[in-house]
Amino acid sequence: MDVRRRNNVIVTGRADGPVLVLAHGFGCDQEMWRLVVPVLAAEYRLVLFDYVGCGRSDRASWSEARYQSLDGYALDVVEVCAELGLERATLVGHSVSAMIGVRAARLAPERIGSLVMLAPSPRYVDDEGYRGGFSREDIDELLGSLEANHLGWSATAAPLIMGNPDRPELADELERSFCATDPAVARVFARATFLSDSRSELPGVTVPTLVARCADDAIAPPEVADHVHAAVPGSRLVTLEAAGHCPQLSAPEATAEAIGEFVRAVAR
Repeated sequence: MDVRRRNNVIVTGRADGPVLVLAHGFGCDQEMWRLVVPVLAAEYRLVLFDYVGCGRSDRASWSEARYQSLDGYALDVVEVCAELGLERATLVGHSVSAMIGVRAARLAPERIGSLVMLAPSPRYVDDEGYRGGFSREDIDELLGSLEANHLGWSATAAPLIMGNPDRPELADELERSFCATDPAVARVFARATFLSDSRSELPGVTVPTLVARCADDAIAPPEVADHVHAAVPGSRLVTLEAAGHCPQLSAPEATAEAIGEFVRAVAR
């Protein structure tokens, strides 16, 4: 299996620097990191990749059986790390990839030495004593809309997810990313994302972890990050001065600074 081709793996940055593996969220690809890469590349070795079915990955390698749960995406992470011979890398997971990272760290603890959870959510659906931000009816409507009209859903969802209404070019970029995703892949990934519940996984995290939330995020409210921080033993919590759910695009300097400060602190 040619993992590098399958997942469109790109390695850049400082060859002898600490390794950061940048894992994108639902409906996106590694281009979502394009603004933080130049900031981080001088100090870190950066590994970028696309989940199978996303971006420029090998679409022929995608199967619904593997990717109908977050475990399939975690296997992508583990296999990329193994292919590159990585040991104790820092996995930076955006949105659902924060929980994919939790699974990957459990599957291959020798590969992943720390986690950065960027705008994480272990469960999007509200539950008793837990606010995820959406009712089950909200999520069912979201999934139904996506399956019925993928392009229409993309146009509606992108501004909500991105926020920053004064910067419409950001929502336009996210919409293009959504629209470029194969509708069959998007349907399966969306269900794996928005119907998942990773709360029980959090107490088992044993690696240093940064929980980085956005100051204003319609997808992952502040209470969600509070829950993650409280559930992950010894985790650190930082609030980025960023609006929307994609701070790597809306506030790349603040995002890169938070990542760097955490990695340097762990190394001390």
